[in-house]
Amino acid sequence: MHFSHWYGILVKTVNLLKDFNMKKSTLYSKIGLLIIFSVSLFGNKLCAQVQFIQSGKIEFEKKTNQHAPLQDEPDNIWNAERMKAFPKFVSDTYEIKFNNNKSVYKLAKDNPNNRYMIWGGKPVDTDATIQDLKQGTSVTQKEVFENTYLIKDSSRSWEWKIADETREIAGFECRKAVTRICDSVVVVAFYTDQIPVSAGPESFGGLPGMILGLAIPRLYTTWFATKVELTEPTNNDFNLKQKGKTVNRTELTAELLKGVKDWGKEGATRIWMAQL
Repeated sequence: MHFSHWYGILVKTVNLLKDFNMKKSTLYSKIGLLIIFSVSLFGNKLCAQVQFIQSGKIEFEKKTNQHAPLQDEPDNIWNAERMKAFPKFVSDTYEIKFNNNKSVYKLAKDNPNNRYMIWGGKPVDTDATIQDLKQGTSVTQKEVFENTYLIKDSSRSWEWKIADETREIAGFECRKAVTRICDSVVVVAFYTDQIPVSAGPESFGGLPGMILGLAIPRLYTTWFATKVELTEPTNNDFNLKQKGKTVNRTELTAELLKGVKDWGKEGATRIWMAQL
């Protein structure tokens, strides 16, 4: 076979290899771009899922079982009649407005259908707790026994024990934590680190995230978030006009102990409620 013929075959082979390499390079480039796009898309979705909320408003349903304290005395005719006359559960809507620096917890709206069995159980729309998260202080206006107190003190120092248990509340994954008030009353909380603000219902806080669920079995009461809104609170939200007899928590407890020393279980319950 003539040399020119072999040379022609060689040139065609080289060109085919070049064409193959170019196509392979293009294919690899396309695969690379696809991988980069997929990683970018997944990363954006992941970032959206773990977006941290720095300010907003949270609505809570506070729910209390009114019958539970009376069921310890099943033969008490008076209690049996009260349980027939009053609903088992009462619930009201509370809210927390917050940012990185402060939080305010207060009644959002009461339930007009509620009928409260316990004297003094009805929520007071002027009661509110303002926590200064930077300064580590809190101010609470609270009505107790028809007296209005203004409780000014440092933020509560809760000794939380964080557990592995989790649950979803208002669309957020929350982790369980447990503490106690008055030495023996267990408090169970569920907090989310997606809202990295150390606050919660009443005066609770001290966890690495917002408390969205709270339960105090001995008070037969729960607080669970039902809605989270990304609304920026205003300065007026944190500058409520508060009034009352100014005390710290120790002074309030000492004053209440004098008034309920002969009240038995109900007296202890009132002290626990004043500690929230």
